[in-house]
Amino acid sequence: MDVVEGNHQKNPGGPVMEISVLAIDLAKSVFQLHGNDAHGRCRLRRKLRRSELRPFIALLPPCIVAMEACSGSQYWAREFRALGHQVRLIAPQFVKPFVKTNKNDSADAEAIAEAAIRPNMRFVPIKERWQQDLLSIHRARDLLIGHRVAVSNALRGFLAEQGLVFAIGDGALKKGLQEVFSRPEPVVSVQFAEILQALFSQLRLLTEQIEELDRKLEGVARTDERCKRLQKIEGVGPIISTAILGTIGDAREFKNGRSLSAFWGLVPRQSSSGGKQQLLGISKRGDGYIRKLLIHGARSAVQWAGKKDTPRNRWVLEKVRTRGMNKATVALANKNARVIWAVLAKGEHYRAAA
Repeated sequence: MDVVEGNHQKNPGGPVMEISVLAIDLAKSVFQLHGNDAHGRCRLRRKLRRSELRPFIALLPPCIVAMEACSGSQYWAREFRALGHQVRLIAPQFVKPFVKTNKNDSADAEAIAEAAIRPNMRFVPIKERWQQDLLSIHRARDLLIGHRVAVSNALRGFLAEQGLVFAIGDGALKKGLQEVFSRPEPVVSVQFAEILQALFSQLRLLTEQIEELDRKLEGVARTDERCKRLQKIEGVGPIISTAILGTIGDAREFKNGRSLSAFWGLVPRQSSSGGKQQLLGISKRGDGYIRKLLIHGARSAVQWAGKKDTPRNRWVLEKVRTRGMNKATVALANKNARVIWAVLAKGEHYRAAA
């Protein structure tokens, strides 16, 4: 068997041309390649620098290019797809069982090649550039919210040390600080007041930046037809609809609504054996950001369920009565995920039960 090995090859030929599946272990600067032919025999093992990877792949005939879904994988997936290859992204936890020996780049690349041809393997959808641009707004917003919470907590901690305690909420904190600064007689020292002013200014700046990102997302939600249809669902607003659009794109890549709900970790875990089924809490797999948004949106819908008598609200209230608020909230988030799949995959409008 001829196996091409080495670190450089400008003109691939011979055994390299027989490659049916090319697996790439991605990294920042050095990439490990492993190529198999149609019979699963190894035909290529090579390391390439970042600048060498795309030219090398461009010279190969169309084949399956497999990679782990990790940082940078979406970019390379689009690049290789544009070169005519069939790209498959695999979640790392599905690759790990195929590693035959100690972990190293070569063994990882070989495992990716094995996992890519499994008939029942589930692959990660490839995101378009506009989806990643949309998600970058969400990630930046989530990061800024975390910073705002940290600054707010720091302010409250400093103030509590001076005997100043305010009610819960950013509005109460803002009002309390303004009162402290506006009092004719100083409540705190000049040095401490300067620290409060600096943190308060940062808090206001973070709030303005978050509101600007909210306006951008609301603009997308107003103009995109899919977002408009999603927002008809109770518990789904502009933030959730745009996040879903950026995450899954084409819902038809999922077989049914349960598959999409499982993708977001909203279905129960199982511990079944001997024909006895045992369901546990939700799996919490997949995208934690979308799961968090869906649960927050469902919680809002649960709180409003008593305002209007509908079959859906009666179902929610019954869940609250029998299972409690938290489990009812997660159950509604699971139901919404399935409805979202139906709306996006079938191109239909949401029709609430009369």
